[in-house]
Amino acid sequence: MGQTEPAEALRQTAHDRVYRELRARLIGGRMAPGRSVTLRGLAAELGVSPMPVREAVGRLVAERALEMKANRRVSVPEMTPRDIAELVFAREALEPEAARRALAGIDRKAVARLRRTDDELEQHLQLGNVEGYVAANHAFHFTIYRACGSAVLVPLIESLWLRIGPFMRVVYGRIGTNWVVDHHEAAIRAIEGGDAEALALAIRDDIREGMGLMTGGSLQADAPETGQGEAALTRGGL
Repeated sequence: MGQTEPAEALRQTAHDRVYRELRARLIGGRMAPGRSVTLRGLAAELGVSPMPVREAVGRLVAERALEMKANRRVSVPEMTPRDIAELVFAREALEPEAARRALAGIDRKAVARLRRTDDELEQHLQLGNVEGYVAANHAFHFTIYRACGSAVLVPLIESLWLRIGPFMRVVYGRIGTNWVVDHHEAAIRAIEGGDAEALALAIRDDIREGMGLMTGGSLQADAPETGQGEAALTRGGL
């Protein structure tokens, strides 16, 4: 018994690490729509055995962030216009409310962290660094949301970002970051002013700014892959 417990603990540690890494890749758009991978390929890339990859992928399939095809290859699920509309609705319902509830839990250190993150985000915008922008944007939002202390709202919001991340990465990769309107400064001002409603409004506007672009184009899941492994974006479908 004593010999099997450490082995089981190591297996769980590897599984958790792989799960966190795959989640980060999805949220950051590093697993692109239209590109499938094998479990063995992922295992080799992550430097682990196939078992923790299979377990982590199984969890993400259950969360509908990934799908397992008949040929045992793994990919980001396709999204229809209705899927996009429902994700917009869910984000607008949950994220402003989480921000509203978070206000009381955001201290001066958190505000300073938000400002640093927003400064980084601005630098990425100016440089056209899509991956850096996506990472900083996620860090900014979840610094706020996690301050609400909800064991229900935050995981639900994370699940939405898991599903939308790969597609937003495609959008940013196609049109760049120059179009982005930064509502984060309004959010910080609302926090500093203790105005929960203004904070919720800033978050809602930020969601609409980003998601609005997706409702103006369509992502072709069957399009040929580019050098970055991203699906093609055409206008007028979503």
